[in-house]
Amino acid sequence: MKRLIQNIKNIWKVEELRKRILFTLALILVYRVGSFIILPGVDYAALERAQAAGGQNTLETLLSLFSGGGFSNASIMALGIMPYISASIIMQLLGMAVPAVQKMQSEGESGRKRINNYTRILTIIICALQAPGYLALYVQSKGAMPVDASTFWWAQTIIVLVAGAMFAVWLGERITDNGIGNGISLLITVGILSRLPGAFTAEFGFAWEAGNLIKIVLEIVAFMVVVLATVLIVQGVRKIPLNTAKRVVGNRAVDDQGARNYLPIKVNASGVMPIIFAQAIMTIPVMMFAGGEGGFLQRTLGDVYGISYNVLLAVLIIVFTYFYTAIMINPRKIADDLKKSGGFIPGIKPGEETAEYIDSLVSRITFPGSLFLALIAVIPAIAKLAGVNDAFAMFFGGTSLLIMVGVVLDTLQQIESYLLNRHMDGLMEGTRIRGRRTQGELSGF
Repeated sequence: MKRLIQNIKNIWKVEELRKRILFTLALILVYRVGSFIILPGVDYAALERAQAAGGQNTLETLLSLFSGGGFSNASIMALGIMPYISASIIMQLLGMAVPAVQKMQSEGESGRKRINNYTRILTIIICALQAPGYLALYVQSKGAMPVDASTFWWAQTIIVLVAGAMFAVWLGERITDNGIGNGISLLITVGILSRLPGAFTAEFGFAWEAGNLIKIVLEIVAFMVVVLATVLIVQGVRKIPLNTAKRVVGNRAVDDQGARNYLPIKVNASGVMPIIFAQAIMTIPVMMFAGGEGGFLQRTLGDVYGISYNVLLAVLIIVFTYFYTAIMINPRKIADDLKKSGGFIPGIKPGEETAEYIDSLVSRITFPGSLFLALIAVIPAIAKLAGVNDAFAMFFGGTSLLIMVGVVLDTLQQIESYLLNRHMDGLMEGTRIRGRRTQGELSGF
């Protein structure tokens, strides 16, 4: 505990890190305030009455979870970050099929900027399609629409929703550039964490009043086990041993073969993105369509604890895990870089055989990782069947837990890198959690 307190003090000794943390907290505060600014003309009292009467289904609760309550509050940021995530998915899919997008991806920084601009334009289009569906399927169904809702009101409200979503994207990008990084993911995590105290109160307060202390203990233990398992899978790494050529230092040839060099392949190389992608894909149809199609989608995908919803979610997570891993890890490029640097995997010929070996290894590692992600994603439905409260079941596993664990670990690593650059102990010094690259781990892969 003493070391932890000292490490926290060290954070404020690094001026750059201190400024970045304060800047990040300020933008997060702006985002949280925006989630409570109600759309002009919306009857918020009617929304409260509908929610008190149990008028919010599980899908609406999930969407509100990702927007930090902005969805259920009918705020100017009701659409949240999810349209931007959906646009990013589409652009990455186009990068695998459209030569023009592939060319931009290979142009380096200039190409990345162009892709980001196209992603923002696509985000505006998705927001413009989702906003009318949100107003019709949620605000109007709760009886919160203005009595004299004219065409002008619809047009201005759609513009406000689009502007709110783009402002949230801008906040996330500023956190990434000038804050502690992971801006978009961090905003999603903050929205999720804002709902956690209420979920704990709703679950354990009821159990405490009923005198069911055994249930409280069992749920806490199960929750901790799930969190530990999630951390394990997020931090899991398969180390591929490497032999490196002799390097010349001055006039001497230094043999590095005695060093512990290895190529790290993460079990979950895709991070939190597969489950965010899958969730975004499943919310697009429900948010976009109203009327008959919307009713059908509400019946099939509206129940996040239903069999059809969870089966489709698990399949999408497995698919996106492989898809995003293929984007993150290029075996052929890794093999070429090793060959150019004089490194090789013992027993494997450099070049094509090395690429095939890495590809087969990544495929074998990704399979159990994707199954674990899918299992975590459907745990809330299992918890619901076991009698856990709806609000707390969302945190018992699933998207919220994976995002929280992944983003918190990434944020800790960002902070730790600043501390280590100043020759200070990291936040995770002395623990078994991998917070930084070890001496033998090769960077750049």
